[in-house]
Amino acid sequence: MAKKILFINQEISPFVPDTQMSLMGRVLPQTMMERGCEIRTFMPKWGTINERRGQLHEVIRLSGMNLIINDTDHPLIIKVASVTGTRLQVYFIDNDDYFGKRQMAADEKGMDYADNGERAVFFARGVLETVKKLRWVPDIIQCQGWMSAVVPLFAKTAYRDEPSFKNIKVVTSLYAKSLKKDMGKNFKQQLEFKNVKSSMLKAYKDKFDWTELGKLAIDYSDALVLAEPDVNAKLLDYAKETGLPMIDYVADDPNMGTRFEEFYDSMF
Repeated sequence: MAKKILFINQEISPFVPDTQMSLMGRVLPQTMMERGCEIRTFMPKWGTINERRGQLHEVIRLSGMNLIINDTDHPLIIKVASVTGTRLQVYFIDNDDYFGKRQMAADEKGMDYADNGERAVFFARGVLETVKKLRWVPDIIQCQGWMSAVVPLFAKTAYRDEPSFKNIKVVTSLYAKSLKKDMGKNFKQQLEFKNVKSSMLKAYKDKFDWTELGKLAIDYSDALVLAEPDVNAKLLDYAKETGLPMIDYVADDPNMGTRFEEFYDSMF
């Protein structure tokens, strides 16, 4: 089977409150690790995360890189912590401008952040650059949450010739709708990096909302996970039209490890 899996998560319990997404973010990597897989797990260092309680600490050898987005340098900070009572280690992507003291998708008034698109681009590139620095070569990337939705595009284009991602398979988890606003102005231009050009994105609406973001993730994925009973209907229909392999995620499923192991194996 595929022995190396890179999990790119928007949420992981217990660092954020329990949701279907945060529980999957913890349980699936832990399950595959217990079945003998070598894994790496990433999530954003949301401003709501208590670093002291979570025992996060900076990984100096991985930090210090600057990522240029919108012609501006943004420092990449990498932190790490372990999930209490497990061997599961989590890497956190941090940056004062994009995360700092800010919440996840929306502010204290419930309004989506206007720069959520930029935040997703920074997170995706931050993860992929860090994996390169680790000199680690995963077989599969498992993405979950809107924050990871541009990873499939970058993995299959801008990073496709990198040794760490040359033969990568990408799996995306689909959820119910989560964002209210679109991804902000000039999102297509913000995606431009190496061989990724905005002209490649003509199939998507200029107003890049949550649905368009999901379509982008699906188009550059090799397989999909239906991660909630009420997966967004538009994305589900779009996914079915692609003919990509799909698997249901079932909470508390005693056979989950076997099902996902077979699912991952089927891609090779």
